[in-house]
Amino acid sequence: MEKPRLVRDWRGRPYLVGPDARDLTGRPRNWMFWLPWAAMVAIAPLQYGYAAATPALITLRGGSALAALLPLAAWIVCQAVTAVPAIHLVRRGRLSPRGALWAGAALSGAALLAVAAAGGPPAVLIGYALLGGAGGGLVYGVCTETVARWYPERPATRVGFVTGAYAYGAAPLALVAGLDPHSLQPAFAVSAVIALAAVGVAAHFVRLPPPHWWPSEVDPRRHALDRLILRRTPPAVRQFSMGQALRTGALSRLAAILACAGAVSLFDVVALATAGKAAPWIALTLLITLNGAGRACAMLVSERVGRRRVLGAVLALLGAGQLVLAAGLAARSAPLVILGAVLAGAGGGAFYPLIAGLVREFFGEERTAEIHGVVYSAKAVAGVLGIGLAALPAISASPAAAFVLMAAVALLSAAASLGLRVPGRPATLPTQV
Repeated sequence: MEKPRLVRDWRGRPYLVGPDARDLTGRPRNWMFWLPWAAMVAIAPLQYGYAAATPALITLRGGSALAALLPLAAWIVCQAVTAVPAIHLVRRGRLSPRGALWAGAALSGAALLAVAAAGGPPAVLIGYALLGGAGGGLVYGVCTETVARWYPERPATRVGFVTGAYAYGAAPLALVAGLDPHSLQPAFAVSAVIALAAVGVAAHFVRLPPPHWWPSEVDPRRHALDRLILRRTPPAVRQFSMGQALRTGALSRLAAILACAGAVSLFDVVALATAGKAAPWIALTLLITLNGAGRACAMLVSERVGRRRVLGAVLALLGAGQLVLAAGLAARSAPLVILGAVLAGAGGGAFYPLIAGLVREFFGEERTAEIHGVVYSAKAVAGVLGIGLAALPAISASPAAAFVLMAAVALLSAAASLGLRVPGRPATLPTQV
């Protein structure tokens, strides 16, 4: 077993170099990446899968769109507010990854079974929204924290890839909802079994490395002096406390961007699912798939050109997708709707990991979980706004106009991203010394 060494870089940041992942867990490090990825794929039907299945659920159970979408809005709120304390407790050692994942497996499986059972609104609201939201938040929080800790040399990119599975993992269920709505309940039941198995396997094997762990094959001092990293994704000026971060304008701006862009992204899924024949099911499947795949691509590009530039670009892409969707729905043109779905999907999920990466680069790594938790909690607001708007009868009567409104919100978010500045770093150089 390799003896660990504690070294520091030019900023004074500590690194515990070694021991190897095999010595700590008995398995290669990539196990701590692919197991969380599989767990996130397995629970994806809880959010985007349910949204895509909304029209079929209304057909099977009856009732209004508002009644069918209310559990989804409640689920998003519960997931957002559960993921934040889960990450915090895991970081503090007060919650074990194994216990959190086992609980997440049981709650997520129960939630999917609640949807498959086709019970009344109270059963769906409690079983799916409340329990499933808590389960989804536990799995999301533990999986992202695990990947970030095992890949400290590229945490944002690796986490972006894993969170992408949270979206494209629902594509098979979206296909079932579009091709054969009557097979939807068995599909949710199968999804429950898969979620229980995949998250359960992750719970059995996933472990966290020691604090400040660093892989021995990467020189931490040389990594900290990498010119591309310092130029494109520079580290924080200093380590901010929660109170200091709250007093900066950057934190509130990031939260506002996430709330607005998140509302547009969630609105797209629900609105496309309920738009009728003008929006073929293939458009919705593409939207969900690209929503997840776009996250990994955006993070790779951001390492080359900078996260703020890519954030502005994906938000502009999201806004352009809304305008194309509006034109496609107004003209009842399936090709335009599919093109709009491609654009909206590519920009509709990438902002999540980009904002998480900016939080780390703006405020430091010591309090990343707490500070990002405040920003990520804005997803609860996004869920209420996006799904609430999609459920309004006026929106259903004029979906093209609604997409134009969403385009304005997305483009406003893109404009707000241009004003992001690194806290503590002067905007201009002094003219006199």
